[in-house]
Amino acid sequence: MEALNYFRKHSNYGVLFLRVAIGVFLIYGVLDNILSWERMLEFRDFLQAHGMPFPLFSAHVSVYVQFACGLMLLLGAAVRLAGILMIVNFLVAIVLVHLGQNFPEYYPAAQLIAVGFFFLFNGAGPVSVDALWEDKTKKTLYRQVHVK
Repeated sequence: MEALNYFRKHSNYGVLFLRVAIGVFLIYGVLDNILSWERMLEFRDFLQAHGMPFPLFSAHVSVYVQFACGLMLLLGAAVRLAGILMIVNFLVAIVLVHLGQNFPEYYPAAQLIAVGFFFLFNGAGPVSVDALWEDKTKKTLYRQVHVK
């Protein structure tokens, strides 16, 4: 089928859709904590109740890491780093909060770990700041080697 061949040929663009969906999800999930000090304090209390050390500091780190990852994914900038940060952040969430919960309760955090691994292994794709940076770096290296 011709349509399937088109999508197969351009499969590396599929990561763009995943980046946008997850980027929006991450930003939306923490925007209330960023815009409202009361919501940040609620998150601090939540972390404290689950035994997280330095709960206010930890709340800020978690919120701003998720926000930064969302922006990185939307721009396609440092997406492999975003993947690592997502893996660490949501592994902590699973260990601290979700152990012992049922599947629907821990699945979103587990899914974000899996997505983090996807971005770590696959990068940002061709429509991204990372791709522009890589192309610019390759051209610069090519000029340094071949143009003297």
